[in-house]
Amino acid sequence: MRERILLWLKRLWHRPGVRISIFGMAALAIAALAPFFDRSIPADLKDRLPPETVLPILNILASSMLAVTTFSLGIMVQAFRAAAGQATPRAYRILMQDMTTQNVLSVFVGAFLFSLSAIVMFRAGLYGEGASVVVFGMTLVCILLIIIAILRWIAHLSLLGSMDHTLMKVEAAAKPPLNQMADAPNLGARPAEDAPKAPDQAATIFAPRSGFVQHISMAALDEKLDQAGATLWVLAPPGRWVLEGMPLARVLGDANLGLLAEEFTIGDDRNHEQDARFGLVILSEIASRALSPGVNDPGTAIDVIHRLERVLWDLGLRMTADDRKTEPRYRNVIAGKVSASDLLQDGFAALMEDGGGRFDVMSQVLKASSRLSRSDWQELSDAARATQERALTIIDRRIGDPETAERLKGKANA
Repeated sequence: MRERILLWLKRLWHRPGVRISIFGMAALAIAALAPFFDRSIPADLKDRLPPETVLPILNILASSMLAVTTFSLGIMVQAFRAAAGQATPRAYRILMQDMTTQNVLSVFVGAFLFSLSAIVMFRAGLYGEGASVVVFGMTLVCILLIIIAILRWIAHLSLLGSMDHTLMKVEAAAKPPLNQMADAPNLGARPAEDAPKAPDQAATIFAPRSGFVQHISMAALDEKLDQAGATLWVLAPPGRWVLEGMPLARVLGDANLGLLAEEFTIGDDRNHEQDARFGLVILSEIASRALSPGVNDPGTAIDVIHRLERVLWDLGLRMTADDRKTEPRYRNVIAGKVSASDLLQDGFAALMEDGGGRFDVMSQVLKASSRLSRSDWQELSDAARATQERALTIIDRRIGDPETAERLKGKANA
């Protein structure tokens, strides 16, 4: 239950409306608490900062922040939609979690609500003479935050909606589940290849609804299994699409199947929380769109190849680190692994088919697979060689000029 609550809170925190609402409520609370400090304000400050001094500043803040917030929201939505249109719709959800954009909008909305509520409190006669001093101090803090937010927003607008920014955010989103895959193989469960298969008498947990398996609460699942003396085999890992009534897992032992099924979170969208393959799929989709006849942007496809290569190389380094721990954390759960072959298939298969007739794209694919084949992670090295062989087969099939094909094959050893 605790893991599910933390997951729910994490998802809420990354929603733009929730963060903006929290900032707004904080601003309203500050404005409402100002009268309680009335008696602690020195008399000379009350005389120096009467309400007539503060109200014009609040009026300026309220009017300007409303305009700035409306303008910024329009820019954000337009930029993100444009980015999703030129990249892939799957990138839109990643862009909507951009922390800089959310923090800037939160400051703008918070400043607007603070100034508006303070004006209402003044006009309603709810503020005493001392409250104006407190409001003036908080207004100065607001102005400082607005200045910082505007400077960050100006710098951020130069990137917002660009392909470079989109690729950077997608690459950054792809790394955490891959790092988790290296730090906790099989989601921390026992590897299926080293464990016995689920016996015929094992009970089946069925999907309560159709959708993507987004998250499996491994710690809670293992605890419930341990209490019941049971063992569970995961059949539908994160990222798998299931229909209602399809098997999620098999359980051997006297365990409550309904309670175990609650630890599988199924949603309408595929996400990055535990799905190590999804980020590479999105990068590949961006490359495929760039190679479409309507876009014809091989430079973006080449950029994607380099990013895929970097992500996979970093994963190989983590998989072969001396301090890497591979001991299963959850002994009562058995799960399959995401292989290096799966990752290269997700990243390069569609890209090679769409760019198979282009010299510039395929030469970079061959170079990338050649470099990845030198990884100390043997599984990645073998998968890279297999990818290279597939690339050479595509070149033979798609490129009619023998001389060009031979030149490309020379890149395989570059």
